[in-house]
Amino acid sequence: MTEAFVLPKDKKLIVQFRLEPGCLGPDGADFVEDFCLQANKVMKVVDAEFVIWQIIPRFDKSLPEIEYFIADKVLSRDKADKYLKLFDKELGEFELHLDEKLTALVDAYLAK
Repeated sequence: MTEAFVLPKDKKLIVQFRLEPGCLGPDGADFVEDFCLQANKVMKVVDAEFVIWQIIPRFDKSLPEIEYFIADKVLSRDKADKYLKLFDKELGEFELHLDEKLTALVDAYLAK
């Protein structure tokens, strides 16, 4: 059995997603940080061969909802798309999958 190829950490795509506290309901600001900690644990294994997830609260609405980095260098959407294509992924579908996963995590969190 062979192991899957895993990139070194400094070559992985960092996906920073800022979650609006309101996504967690009217009192979301009270527990968005806890939710983000739990979401990061779950997301850690998603596309782990080439992605590092950073789900954080979006307290500053002037910051973008999603940003892409490699080794602390910000990537444009075009460059992020080119990177993802190396792994047979398309940026739009990648982001849709992320939105669906986060929606499911929010629903599960709120159901508790």
